[in-house]
Amino acid sequence: MKALVYEGPKQAVLKDVPAPTPKEGAVKVDVKYCGICGSDIGIYLGTHPRAKAPLILGHEFLGNVAEDGKKFKKGDRVVAYPLLSCGHCLACRTGNAHVCNSLGLIGIDVDGGACESLYVDENVLFKVPDGVSDKAASVIEPLAVIVRAVHQAKIKALDTAVVIGAGPIGMLTAIVLKHIGASKVFVSDVFDKRLDMVKELGLIPVNPAKENLAQVVKAATDGEGCDVLFECSGAEIAAIEMTDITRVSGTICMVSVHKAPHKVDLRSLNFKEQTMIGTRVYTKEEFRQAVGFSEMIQEDLEKVVSHIVPVEDCEKVFDMIADPECGTVKVVIDFSK
Repeated sequence: MKALVYEGPKQAVLKDVPAPTPKEGAVKVDVKYCGICGSDIGIYLGTHPRAKAPLILGHEFLGNVAEDGKKFKKGDRVVAYPLLSCGHCLACRTGNAHVCNSLGLIGIDVDGGACESLYVDENVLFKVPDGVSDKAASVIEPLAVIVRAVHQAKIKALDTAVVIGAGPIGMLTAIVLKHIGASKVFVSDVFDKRLDMVKELGLIPVNPAKENLAQVVKAATDGEGCDVLFECSGAEIAAIEMTDITRVSGTICMVSVHKAPHKVDLRSLNFKEQTMIGTRVYTKEEFRQAVGFSEMIQEDLEKVVSHIVPVEDCEKVFDMIADPECGTVKVVIDFSK
């Protein structure tokens, strides 16, 4: 079967690999779409600390069950909760298996879903609602990341929110904020094509290369700043400015995983009594919630999928994402036959 295989730094190759073998408790899933995530980019560049070549990429996959199982029937459309937890560490023992001390993921620590088919344990599969399109369902996994983030931030209806970074995670964050009742959602990015999508979604675009984000937000909030800020860019300038943009007693939610230590104005964190909280992935229950939520917001979810690449062209996806002229937001590979 065809699979997109990481074979070393900057080597992602479409190749024939052996068909998957059955295993107890698992069903075969024929993959329709597999999304490319920021972690896949890290793997491709050779900077991911755990991923080892050769590896079939992909943890954001949608497919159809190819055979009857105990819980699922042939033809069911499914997505997979891809986290792998040890079940024994303190995090796992206290109901926090999603931040297991040795957390792994399908597509990072074991072969993933960027292929024509694979066997997946039935207990991590979720059936996609009939009313959800394939395109919208392809972003359920990253949507679950946002469900977790808004839970961590404890955002309230009519809060003013800022999202720094309009990549796939930032765009999904802004969409969720709009739908759960934020009064204003500012989204900053330096790429105009992404900001055009922000505007199309009914959100407030800000290009920090052309205007001062803090000034724009404060002008709209009587000089106070936003109630809650979601850092989704991983950029150094975002870390420096986020306490200034956020109001007294406001909340900063770190969604992006910064790859290097960055300066943060901790004095403002003290003087303004702000809350800064991290978020990583999602619980299994939050993944289930994302599956249901996708039906309510699928029109906006579809807009985030900017490019669907046929399997024969999938070796090009990382070059596409790196090229600002392509204007990519979410890139999905089509593995359907």
